[in-house]
Amino acid sequence: MDTIGFEELKRMLLAAVDQIKANHELLSKLDSFGGDGDHGTTMVRAMGCLEKGINSTTTGQIKDLLNNVGWSIMGVDGGATGPLFGSLFMGMAIPTDGKDVIDSQLLAAMFESGLNGVGNVTKAQIGDKTMIDALVPAVQELRAAVERGELIDQALAVAAEAAKKGAEATKGLAARFGRAKNIGEKSKGQPDPGATSVSLVFRGFAQGVQSNGGS
Repeated sequence: MDTIGFEELKRMLLAAVDQIKANHELLSKLDSFGGDGDHGTTMVRAMGCLEKGINSTTTGQIKDLLNNVGWSIMGVDGGATGPLFGSLFMGMAIPTDGKDVIDSQLLAAMFESGLNGVGNVTKAQIGDKTMIDALVPAVQELRAAVERGELIDQALAVAAEAAKKGAEATKGLAARFGRAKNIGEKSKGQPDPGATSVSLVFRGFAQGVQSNGGS
């Protein structure tokens, strides 16, 4: 798959929604170890906002789709989830200005811009037991795959695997952000719910693009 367009991107986003909805109980369970146990519920609400953003986009423009999704998620109740995930999608929109087709290079640039957007919201770094622990390796490995000449579906599969490994690695970390930081070392032993959400979102992206054919 060399390129994707507006419809393929929509399917990617909706596949991410499906992953979150299917695993929301797990996310809340993980959040119960150091947070208030509602991360899964919050993520489901965020995905509902994502769907509204998709449905409100009638222009057929990739940038409008990502901006509408981002702005919609920004409004979700539930702590930092809205600003973080909203900033991710709004950041992804920036490199797509005037673009009707996404090739692998643009896709990598989109996710790098999205990561920059998240970085404007949080100071968390790798090792702090947050979504950053899954997002950074996913974006880095996506870029590396693109530079190796991997096609879009292959690059997204690599990114999804990197996000999964990053999320799993948070089991051994002590939380330094959010409510879980209050229990320090006791937060070890379970993966971070935010990182797990990122892993699920990337799994959805990979599955969504694999199931739609592309060009």
